[in-house]
Amino acid sequence: MTPPQVPGARLRHGRVSLALSFFVQGAVFALLVTRIPAIQVRYGISDSLLPAFLAAVPVLAGVGSVGTEHLVKRVSPSTVLRCVQPVVCLALLAVGAVSSLVQVAVALAAFGLTVGALDASMNMLGVSLQRAYGRSIMLGFHAAYSLGGIVGASLAWAGAHWRLSLVLLYGPAVAVFVPLVLVIGRWFVGREGRGEGDERDASNGGGDGGGRAAAGAPVAMRLLLPLCLVMAFTYIGDSTVSNWSAKYLQDVLGSSEQLATVPYNVYMVTTLLGRTVGDLGVRRFGAVPVVRTGTVVAAAGFAVVAAAPGAWVGMVGFTLLGLGLCVIVPQTFAAAGRYAVEQGGPGASDPTIARLNIFNYVGFLIGSPLVGALGDSWSYRGAMLVPMALVLVTLVYARSFGSSPARYGDDHERPRTADVGRGSNGL
Repeated sequence: MTPPQVPGARLRHGRVSLALSFFVQGAVFALLVTRIPAIQVRYGISDSLLPAFLAAVPVLAGVGSVGTEHLVKRVSPSTVLRCVQPVVCLALLAVGAVSSLVQVAVALAAFGLTVGALDASMNMLGVSLQRAYGRSIMLGFHAAYSLGGIVGASLAWAGAHWRLSLVLLYGPAVAVFVPLVLVIGRWFVGREGRGEGDERDASNGGGDGGGRAAAGAPVAMRLLLPLCLVMAFTYIGDSTVSNWSAKYLQDVLGSSEQLATVPYNVYMVTTLLGRTVGDLGVRRFGAVPVVRTGTVVAAAGFAVVAAAPGAWVGMVGFTLLGLGLCVIVPQTFAAAGRYAVEQGGPGASDPTIARLNIFNYVGFLIGSPLVGALGDSWSYRGAMLVPMALVLVTLVYARSFGSSPARYGDDHERPRTADVGRGSNGL
């Protein structure tokens, strides 16, 4: 890989600004999902209608990601991110500030559509910036997201503790986040380490002389399918922890109501820790061993949860889940971007990332209802073995994350073969 043809300061500024963008999105999303009960009460959403509201957000996010796949053929991902992130923040405020059921439905729809574009464009920029750096930094961005989630959940807890209205909770947060994202957007670094102005030059035939790189086509779904399955199965595991850890600990393992709130917090903290050091592991050992190790640790976590005799052993399982699952999603995005560049050039990376991002929401939609249905019809212990089995599928497709002998060097990534689509059955 050729060294980046840009000043080091630009890359560092781009890295910090994108990490802050991930942080803000983690906080905003946590502020929404942790206050769902309060939103339900405020707008009189019935228990029968609530699942439709909750399902609509990831469905519309998938639509937003599909739209971004086509949009980045005309404008840069940094432009998309700069435009949609303030809208996501304002949509959060609207969820707490409007006065009727119809209005909150519109606000949630706006949140869903724009968050799909936001997730896709953030990861596009992360993948291209990692390529410009020449070493693994993608896990660090997702660590910032996890940190934002912890901060957002803590703010939500404080709001509930002090009985703040949704407007009083969301208003100050949005008042800080919107100016912040508007400012940091100036330093986003796009494809191959270019700033926004450089990308416009490339679109006019300047820069690398190759025309606008964003005109590339995404990798065919048939070839991308292994990574899509890994993404979906990982989010099935993640949503299982998010939605069922408290109920499982309390109803199955007999914990107190207070102790039942701990596993998800432990999961979030271990996710943050794993992602914070994960890039070092990828640079030292390569992506494939790190993903394999994460998969085995996550599967062990589900096995411990399913077999736990009591609450404290169950929490050990959820701790393992955080440490294991946290490395898979960032490396899935990185592998897809790398393979897209190998197959179609830098311009193929962005729409490929948008296409892969859809399976984030597929896993989120499937995970919670799947575990709930299995728990009701069979047993919740047995239900925990299903996401364990799905996560283990990642081992089958581990070669899709790169060739095992390849390593990230200290300064630049060595050439490697992504080997996407050469898992089992010739997919």
